[in-house]
Amino acid sequence: MDNSSPIILWFRRDFRLGDHPALAEACQTGRPIIPVFILDEVAGTFGAAPKWRLAQAIKTFGHSLEEVGSRLVLRRGNATEALNALVKETGAQDVWWTRAYDPDAVARDTDVKKLLKASGIEAKSFPGHLLFEPWNVSPKSGEFYKVFSPMWRAVRKLSVSAPEHAPRRLRVPTQWPESVHLQDLRLGDGVHRGAPFLTRYACVGEKRALERLSDFLMSRIDAYKSRRDFPAELATSRLSENLAWGEIGPRTVWHAGMRALLEGSRGAEHFLQELVWREFAYQLVFHTPRITTQNWRPEWDAFPWSLEDDGDVLRWKQGRTGIPFVDAAMREMYVTGHMHNRSRMIVGSYLTKHMMKHWRVGQKWFEECLIDWDPAANAMGWQWVAGSGPDAAPYFRIFNPETQAEKFDPHNTYIHRYVAELAPKPGPEALEFFEACPRSWDLSAANQYPKPLVGLSEGRNRALNAYQNRGQDGTLMIEQALIL
Repeated sequence: MDNSSPIILWFRRDFRLGDHPALAEACQTGRPIIPVFILDEVAGTFGAAPKWRLAQAIKTFGHSLEEVGSRLVLRRGNATEALNALVKETGAQDVWWTRAYDPDAVARDTDVKKLLKASGIEAKSFPGHLLFEPWNVSPKSGEFYKVFSPMWRAVRKLSVSAPEHAPRRLRVPTQWPESVHLQDLRLGDGVHRGAPFLTRYACVGEKRALERLSDFLMSRIDAYKSRRDFPAELATSRLSENLAWGEIGPRTVWHAGMRALLEGSRGAEHFLQELVWREFAYQLVFHTPRITTQNWRPEWDAFPWSLEDDGDVLRWKQGRTGIPFVDAAMREMYVTGHMHNRSRMIVGSYLTKHMMKHWRVGQKWFEECLIDWDPAANAMGWQWVAGSGPDAAPYFRIFNPETQAEKFDPHNTYIHRYVAELAPKPGPEALEFFEACPRSWDLSAANQYPKPLVGLSEGRNRALNAYQNRGQDGTLMIEQALIL
């Protein structure tokens, strides 16, 4: 191999220098490396907030590359065509990337690899997005894990290799290919008035992700198990945002959590479990890609959900259902681009059970609004709360937002933080919602808080009747507020 022939390193959701197998191996070759991002047929379909957050990841990663003597080349268009053009412009003989597992990315990468190899180019994918490749972790049956608990028991004692250190310097090509400007990609256009607020709450880049992990380990991991379900508290790591964009590697997080576990932290095992939940989501997406668009359990096709994105759905999106916990969560997401995990379960249950709307309606709105949007986690989360996804529990789960609020927001701190109409003295987060939301919604803090869109008893009974009449056998058990 010609030592002067550059390697094109294609970045997608892996915007970091450390814990990066593809980058580490490229550095070991001693050859020039051309880092590239392409706004392609997959990235171009992202929702407004994910696209905005992608732009922040690209910008910050570009600065990181400059610190090691390199730069990030930006292109747009079909991935295969863009990479072919770069190969011809640079004389590169290799195109490498970190592997993806969701169906859209797999289809794109399969086409890229096939066509590049047909042209005599070495196309190679590497691990790095997950701890374990989906085909390397399986039960004795030889299929794949459909329930989380046995997967956790299987992987918790597996060896995970140590992450690679970030390179101090990258060898660069003698001549750089042309690059479009980041602003020309117009990735932030969709968030409109919300951009200043997302900027305030986002934690962007590898350096800040590592600081976020360190802060969590030093101050909060010990109480993680007992406090993680209280949305008004900063009790979680908030690393979902950085893992989603690959600003921190999963092995880095795993080894940090394992050190805390060995040091006796009471919350470390539950923290590691949450990291494996992410692995579980990708297991399901890789082995059953239909989970992203169809009911994972086909028998749920008979459930009478509505796919209509009507006025009731608009009120849910606006955080005006008249159910305080639901509305606080929806407004939290619109202002910050994030939503607490307990809150996600509650708003998902209210939409799919009380309002009888299809989980796909909620899935698409989350894809539009979350800066930690992840295709596997979003799909699995929505199907789990709807009941159509993988779940070992033998009952139809309905969350009661009132009892959930009594348990997890007993002083209404979370509700008052985000719902101005209910707060004695609305704070900045509550008021920011009215500055961030579309003018067409014509909302202000002076609006009277609405009556419930669907009463909790009414919605619960309607969902139960629909479940009991869906033509399926089995014992029905109900828990209004199942605590997980």
